[in-house]
Amino acid sequence: MKSEKISDAVVRRLPVYLRFLNELSHREVLTVSSQELGQKLDLNPAQIRKDLAYFGDFGRKGIGYDVSYLIEKIRQILNLDQQINVALVGAGNLGQALSNYNTYVKDNMRIIAVFDANPDKIGKKIKDITIQPIEELEQTVRDKHIQIGIITVPDVEAQRVADQLVAAGIGAILNFAPTIIKVPSDVRIHAADFTTDLISLAYYLQSGKELPEDES
Repeated sequence: MKSEKISDAVVRRLPVYLRFLNELSHREVLTVSSQELGQKLDLNPAQIRKDLAYFGDFGRKGIGYDVSYLIEKIRQILNLDQQINVALVGAGNLGQALSNYNTYVKDNMRIIAVFDANPDKIGKKIKDITIQPIEELEQTVRDKHIQIGIITVPDVEAQRVADQLVAAGIGAILNFAPTIIKVPSDVRIHAADFTTDLISLAYYLQSGKELPEDES
């Protein structure tokens, strides 16, 4: 792996590559070229080769990439070759929908604990997960070696929940609350604000507006 800093844009493209490679594997496709990947994913083949080259030399000239080998390597890069436990805080409609992620996921990343502050929800089940009181978050995170937290609470509660997750030792947070939250520099946070994304789409409804270039 190269020692230079790898951009967030590169890391975010890796799961896209992995998803398509898994589709190829299910169809028993053995090899794929960067050109084929680019056509299917609407990406520049040179960008794909550059992204993968950050982590190693996986392709063979004139042959392309071995699908199963590249799947294995990308899973290792994304730490999906090990069990990654996830906690979700906020068992509302969105939280319950996300908790069903376990039904469809094929990777070693699973939501194993759900928390809420509403007494009426405590003890109820989402599939096979029992909703726990927020007071049990810190101990559960430590006992079950949970590494990632998902926040699906109202915006006014998001920072407090983030603080609790950080105090418990969580290393990364996916925030669905429509607000900016602050975490220490050693904790990674991604915002999933679909309201902002939806509103921004309105900009492109006017004819003549060009798409912005993707950051590489």
